[in-house]
Amino acid sequence: MIKDSIVMSWKNIINNKLRSFLTMLGIVIGVAAIIALITIVQGVIDEVDKQFDSLGANTMIVQAQGTPLKSGLTDEEIEMLSNIDGVSGISPSISLDLDIWRNGKIYEGINIQGKNEVFFRKNSDSIARGRGLNILDVENKNNVCVITDDFERDVFPGEDGLGKSISIKGVEYLIVGIYKESNNIASVSNMLSDTTVGVMIPYKNIMSISGLKNIVSIEIYTEPDADQEFVSQDAKHILNAAFNYKDDSYILFEMDSLLDVMKTTQQMMKGMLVGIASISLVVGGIGIMNMMLVSVTERTTEIGLRKALGAEPQSIQLQFMIEAMFLSLLGGLIGIVVGFIISYVASNIIGINLNLSASAVILGFGFSAAIGIIFGSAPARKASKLNPIDALRSV
Repeated sequence: MIKDSIVMSWKNIINNKLRSFLTMLGIVIGVAAIIALITIVQGVIDEVDKQFDSLGANTMIVQAQGTPLKSGLTDEEIEMLSNIDGVSGISPSISLDLDIWRNGKIYEGINIQGKNEVFFRKNSDSIARGRGLNILDVENKNNVCVITDDFERDVFPGEDGLGKSISIKGVEYLIVGIYKESNNIASVSNMLSDTTVGVMIPYKNIMSISGLKNIVSIEIYTEPDADQEFVSQDAKHILNAAFNYKDDSYILFEMDSLLDVMKTTQQMMKGMLVGIASISLVVGGIGIMNMMLVSVTERTTEIGLRKALGAEPQSIQLQFMIEAMFLSLLGGLIGIVVGFIISYVASNIIGINLNLSASAVILGFGFSAAIGIIFGSAPARKASKLNPIDALRSV
């Protein structure tokens, strides 16, 4: 009985190709939307997480605007912060927009960052060529700099900038390193200020240029296994004492907590998008139910004859259920293929890694199977309950 029902259901689908395709269309769109959305959103989330991890993993940011009597932190206070258990290093971050000279040409408003050896130790992988700044450069105020790859392309088109010099405030700085991915310098303070960096020099040099006595912005790097809450509490104790416990004298960004909140928000957004995409599957299921009800009406005579010849209501119901499931599962398979194609094209356009999620495929295919059972049951039940005498009156 099951074999015969499968054969008859498949023949009916094949004999009504256009109607079957239109019936499946809603399922195709729904499954494709679920797979494409989950895949693309997950790819974007993975890329954002990777960027944020490189920016803020095990990092705290202090913006010490200070009080009317004192602005920023002294070297002694920064040394106290660096001695906290669990702190692996501290990098001051000072930023100025200055004009730079090279071969008689002036480059106006270039962002120059003051850094130390800790920053380059943390971001050693980002040095494309040459080296970063070291402790001797910082302590001796050596006239050396690291430039970003974008700055190199602008100032040294078609040539290697490494080993050449640029002039900052009339002082020649030797280029000792090229920093890659200049639009993504691994500094949270840069990200917060939306700054595109061009040149990095020892922070003590930029303090001398600007006349600054204290440091307003620092990045505190912690050990991977450090107790972040403990480090944060110790840092706040030192900062409170530095500014005589005045309110609003500093801001401490705990990036690990921010990353956790961001990831929770991402998952909520992902779930919401999947929910929206699932609506199209429900619409597709309603389409299947409508078309199957129409099919029951069109095939009243066939159903009446089969019942008159002894067909059981269960076999009639089974045939229509199988037909509905065929339509939904075929739509699901086509939707998976379409969803993969959309994901592939979108990933290439956006520039993210394509990582087709098995859970997305299972979710989409499972939804389509459930749709076939749920929305195919009403037409199947109607067909099984059809009175053969009423059905044969139309003959």
